[in-house]
Amino acid sequence: MEYFSTILDFVLHVDRFLQPLTEDYGAWIYGILFLVVFCETGLVVTPFLPGDSLLFVAGTLAGAGMLDPVILSAVLITAAILGDSLNYAIGRKVGPAIYNRPDSRFIKQAHLQRTQAFFEKHGGKTIIIARFVPIIRTFAPFVAGVGSMNYRRFLAYNVIGGIVWVVLFVTAGYFLGQLSWVKSNLSSVLLVIIILSVMPIVIEYWRNKCQARAG
Repeated sequence: MEYFSTILDFVLHVDRFLQPLTEDYGAWIYGILFLVVFCETGLVVTPFLPGDSLLFVAGTLAGAGMLDPVILSAVLITAAILGDSLNYAIGRKVGPAIYNRPDSRFIKQAHLQRTQAFFEKHGGKTIIIARFVPIIRTFAPFVAGVGSMNYRRFLAYNVIGGIVWVVLFVTAGYFLGQLSWVKSNLSSVLLVIIILSVMPIVIEYWRNKCQARAG
């Protein structure tokens, strides 16, 4: 339980962790950020890692002069694209077997089914849209691989989505993070980002539940 409590604390208060890590590890922080984003997007067993909030906080540190915004963006975009590509490859190779397995500690059938519903509604654009939706972001490339989406088509959506996602949140953090109100209430701002990012899942779940009752 202590392990999961630490992870939850990191997800909800990534701002309290990232600045000390940057101060302690210097240029190595780029590698740490690469690893977190790569795992969050590339491994179906780590959908709990921070995504949007991590990019925003990294942007605030870049705005404060602690990180180079160009290097930061390049590292995070690369991590996001490679992560999705790995997840797609895993889906192509082992996806069908996982679909037929019962829930495990990390992989829930509900997550797979919810992502599949996203694909049915939005098609290939799901790869771009999913960048802004936690959990769906992790499972979308995996489901694309399971469904054998054409890789060139997947890669195009992957690259576009990765660039837009990283640039949007890093830029927002870079500029907004220097405002005195945001600096004083960064944890609250990150909580709002997390809440807004999960709202599409909540709305979709509620809509499906209402339709099931009506049907």
